Amino acid sequence: MSFADPVLLAVGLVVAAALAWAAVAVARRRAAALAAAGVTASPGPGPGRGRDRARLGGVWFTIAGVAVLAIAVAGPAASVPVSRASGTVILAMDVSGSMAATDVTPSRLAAAKQAALSFIKVQPDRVDVGVIAFQQGGLEAALPTADHATAAAAVRRLKTGGGTSLGDAILASLSAITHKTVTVGRDGSAPNIGYWPSATIVLFSDGQDEAGASGTGTDAGTAAAASVAEKAGVHIDTVGVGTTAGSTVDVDGYHLFTALDVATLRSISQATGGTYHPASDASELDGIASSIDLRLTVTNQPLPLAGAFIALALALLAAGAVLTVARSGRVV
Repeated sequence: MSFADPVLLAVGLVVAAALAWAAVAVARRRAAALAAAGVTASPGPGPGRGRDRARLGGVWFTIAGVAVLAIAVAGPAASVPVSRASGTVILAMDVSGSMAATDVTPSRLAAAKQAALSFIKVQPDRVDVGVIAFQQGGLEAALPTADHATAAAAVRRLKTGGGTSLGDAILASLSAITHKTVTVGRDGSAPNIGYWPSATIVLFSDGQDEAGASGTGTDAGTAAAASVAEKAGVHIDTVGVGTTAGSTVDVDGYHLFTALDVATLRSISQATGGTYHPASDASELDGIASSIDLRLTVTNQPLPLAGAFIALALALLAAGAVLTVARSGRVV
């Protein structure tokens, strides 16, 4: 059991101890005074004996009530295990230079952000949401958390810049899921990261890819990363942002043509058992969470006990008051 304010507990217990000491001291002085007057307590049952017990009972019940009340005001709480069915969704957001293209209004990145925010808004509390922004290499923007406002804020902060590595985006997302760095060997070998069927990656991109961190080339690097996800039971749902007609975008002073690569995004989703979604049908993303194999976790949560202690303190104080009235015939 823990206490929110141990100082109040200490002060309250000191007061209760002082009252107990005072009660004992008064009882001893009273006994000494009666002995000096030649009056002794009746050893057997009788009215006098009953009144003494009522008097002492009222005092000690009152002191006990004060002690329990001191515990209550200190904010006691117990840690109890609570089962929770939960899953993890990582939103992998492409913020490369091509996402500044305006073939969708007002831009590809703006459309992706709007779709991602809509997705976050409808997720239940049992789903932890994280955000990965990726250029050339994954950049972790927000760890998976049940606080969806944190993920939404991370999405709103995203800006374009740099190139895209879809393979690195997948590996960075897997690192966020497993809470350890996930890489692919130079020979393309895939690491064993365990089995994570309760996790899903939603990748928002135009599909424009560059060589990944594995150094094995665009297709090989992305395929190797997707293989790691597939073996770990992590589905990747891809969201295509842009048009196949394409558009030009200014990158470092150069005019570059860029178009939506549906084939690349569809191949990633198919390789991992996921689904490809056009950004125009972003409403379909709402059903992704329902397809996640939620895991059962046990977490310790604080259980406030102040109410129970207050009830006990009131019962003890009431008992003390009743005994006091029975002894003296008055409340005060």
